[in-house]
Amino acid sequence: MNQQNEAIGLRGAVKDFRTGGSLFTAVGGVDLSIPRGEIVALLGPNGAGKTTTLDMVLGLTTPTAGSVSVFGEAPRRAIRAGHVSAVLQTGGLLRDLSVRETMMLVASTFKDPMPVDAAMERANITSLAKRKVSKCSGGEQQRLRFALALLPDPSLLILDEPTAGMDVTARAEFWATMREDARAGRTVVFATHYLEEADSFAQRIVMMAGGRVVADGTTAEIRATATGRRVQAYVPASRQQETVAALEAMPEVLAVTADAGRLVVTAADSDAVARALLTGLEAHDLEISAGSMDDAFRLLTERNAS
Repeated sequence: MNQQNEAIGLRGAVKDFRTGGSLFTAVGGVDLSIPRGEIVALLGPNGAGKTTTLDMVLGLTTPTAGSVSVFGEAPRRAIRAGHVSAVLQTGGLLRDLSVRETMMLVASTFKDPMPVDAAMERANITSLAKRKVSKCSGGEQQRLRFALALLPDPSLLILDEPTAGMDVTARAEFWATMREDARAGRTVVFATHYLEEADSFAQRIVMMAGGRVVADGTTAEIRATATGRRVQAYVPASRQQETVAALEAMPEVLAVTADAGRLVVTAADSDAVARALLTGLEAHDLEISAGSMDDAFRLLTERNAS
């Protein structure tokens, strides 16, 4: 990738920690390039290295080896310049202030902030302006954190479980805003445990396990890579045995089940299976689908766990 178009670049990034005299590798050589204007979901089980990776991007910790850059600069320099904001799940809010007072206080720390009213409107918290932070629900507080993160008008947003506590409507509104921002050139990287959210809203998924990137691509690519594609079709019952034998002889086929003429084929190359079914095996009502994101997550993380 042209590095001028790169929002985040990790090259051979390693992070070791010493605990009780022993060395623990939290991130074990991550290579990752994220372009400007992309929405990327970072997935992985607890201990996968997600938080440490984001901490390096945010300049909260430095790599033991390798390099991390944000818009071609050291992370802390990019943050000081106002290019990066983060929305975390907890902390950072003064409970006795109102929502507007909180916004005004944080805005005063920036040289040229986005207007407070504009940031509140984008985060859909204008109606909460006079409410004490302590009286806001978890989802409302998360929307406040999002509004605060918008104040420097950052080019990169790092989000940790951004919609935790939000209801369905608030989630949909939040991701509609994120898509608008991405189209305008803002880069969004979010860590989440809501796999359906990553599936629905991310343009790209980076999956980590054991301190390494174990999958990187669109949701469809990751589901297909991890679980293969499933081809379902129907053949005359009289030809079922013959068709199963023909499919099992194909190197692309991973598994075949059959019952009363209904076939379910798991294959690495669904196109080859579809051609065989339609051209020589008298199949009909053919459907192709990838495995679920839940299946892909489980298989990839368990397969690559350290």
